[in-house]
Amino acid sequence: MEIRLLCILLFLNSFILRAQEHVAPLDFNGSIRNAKQPVSTSKTTAQLTLPYFEDFAQLSGFPDNTKWADYNVYINNTMCVSPVSRGVATFDGLDSHGLPYNQSVSTALVYADSLTSLTFDLSTNQPSDSIYFSFFYQPQGNGFSPEAPDSLMLFFRKSNNAWTKVWAKEGSTLDSFKQVMIPIRDTVFMHTTFQFCFVNKASLNTNDDVWNVDYIRIAAGRSMTDTAVNDMAFTTDPSYLLNDYTYMPYRQFMADVSKERATQLLTTIHNNYTSQQTATYGFTAYEKSLGTPLFTSSTSSLNIAADTIAQVSLPMYSNTIPSTKLYDYFTFVTKFFVQSLSASDPKVNDTIVREQIFHNYLAYDDGTAEKAYYLNLFPTLPGKTAIDFHLNQPDTILGVSIYFGRQVPLAYGKYFSVAVYKDISMTGGSDQLIYQEDFLVPAYDRNDFYWTYKFTKPVPMSAGTFYMGTIQPALSNSDSLYIGLDVNRQTSNHLYYNVVGYWQPSAIQGALMIRPVLGEIIASGVNDVKQKDTPWSVSPNPCNDFVQINIEGRKDADYEIYDVAGRMVLTGRAADNIIINISGIAPGVYYIKLRLDGVMTSPKKITKY
Repeated sequence: MEIRLLCILLFLNSFILRAQEHVAPLDFNGSIRNAKQPVSTSKTTAQLTLPYFEDFAQLSGFPDNTKWADYNVYINNTMCVSPVSRGVATFDGLDSHGLPYNQSVSTALVYADSLTSLTFDLSTNQPSDSIYFSFFYQPQGNGFSPEAPDSLMLFFRKSNNAWTKVWAKEGSTLDSFKQVMIPIRDTVFMHTTFQFCFVNKASLNTNDDVWNVDYIRIAAGRSMTDTAVNDMAFTTDPSYLLNDYTYMPYRQFMADVSKERATQLLTTIHNNYTSQQTATYGFTAYEKSLGTPLFTSSTSSLNIAADTIAQVSLPMYSNTIPSTKLYDYFTFVTKFFVQSLSASDPKVNDTIVREQIFHNYLAYDDGTAEKAYYLNLFPTLPGKTAIDFHLNQPDTILGVSIYFGRQVPLAYGKYFSVAVYKDISMTGGSDQLIYQEDFLVPAYDRNDFYWTYKFTKPVPMSAGTFYMGTIQPALSNSDSLYIGLDVNRQTSNHLYYNVVGYWQPSAIQGALMIRPVLGEIIASGVNDVKQKDTPWSVSPNPCNDFVQINIEGRKDADYEIYDVAGRMVLTGRAADNIIINISGIAPGVYYIKLRLDGVMTSPKKITKY
């Protein structure tokens, strides 16, 4: 008896360890899909000159075409951790369209991204000019670490047009940015068309194997000890105007401004000098569509130690825009600045902007995904996610927007449902399902990289907390459905998951990218809207060889039974109390639909064992 009990406990323990939440590479970069690819200037006669400086502060998604000949890397400020200054070039396994270089082979490890400069004329330079090339690099960042076979490499172009490797680094786990100093002494590099090129080796179907490059400088008269940056610069993006949400409707914000508005504005400044310096900073704010000024702060000062990133705070402003319509959309732009300390201090990283968008959805994410979130399911149990949201006044949920992480192969056949709960069985509560939309499949190709599902029926919701999430059916092929994860969110992720029959708080850092879409109010509460379907039920459930259809009013109806892949497996005519033989279909989850008086009713789910 004791041995049997031990075996059962070991089995349950191994099951619970397997059936849980995980993160994975995203395999898709929607931000690049939205960005406009620049026209390459590599065939023009324009040349770069010394001294040369690039810190990727222009966060356009693609490299600046006045400096770079290709645009395979991702210019951003979200994939890095504690950069030298805002903006890095990220190398991974995704191409210039944000898609995997190889969408079918998951083990390929070859040259992936490249970043190639325009040409320099170094023909008048001599070895005695003491030219040094420096840059900073970081493995992993907010992505996944490059393994040992992966590498980041730097090549220089010689006078005979051949490329030679001058530096390489094998993959490793997350580390701080490290500076590299490379002398340019060999005369084979001192010609009219000198170029340099960064290349990474990576798996070509994923944004795994991530490297970040920042702060490239080339100049004469340097030495190996010339590592001082001497720059006061912004690093991470500023905080939002909102206290917890990143985005929300303006009418919900104005319903309780004191609760929703943060108490202060936060950003980070990096003192790259080798001695303590005083940073002087401030901000201005305005509404984007109207151009209405909102606030101009006085300047503040803070002493920051040498080579230190300091968080700075500014008092929150209280100005708002009068709302004239039920669903006005506004964007509050806050522009932060830090004063340069010297003429040589680069100016391009002295400003940083945060746009606070008020639209028709609720969100905890910032719109960029760095990883993908998924659940491992136990074969006979569904997998569920639920994110808690709140409303400050009654509203109506019209649908949901979801950012899906691409998978290799694509997950077009992974059916799922979206559920809305008034409460879930956590901390003494109970599951109160309000609405469920079934037969949904993931999609990837919208320009805004979120896929919006409009609910068949709007869901009126009273003020207070509600939950929204996904349901992945048991006994189906919907295991490991990838959803975008914004890992830059540092506060509560508001996420719960259920893979073993009960809810658990998520242990994953970041915001799951699921957004309720709100609309016009059509009722004051859930109970005001009645289902228009003729009431009907199916029993028993779970079932084995037979199910019975019970229709109020004893009407005749056509029935259709679908599997979770959306394939019809049975069809026929039904009446009240009719029994349907389902012995010929395999065990699993199915959906039954009735067509009553020419109208297709909402489906009901059954489980055959």
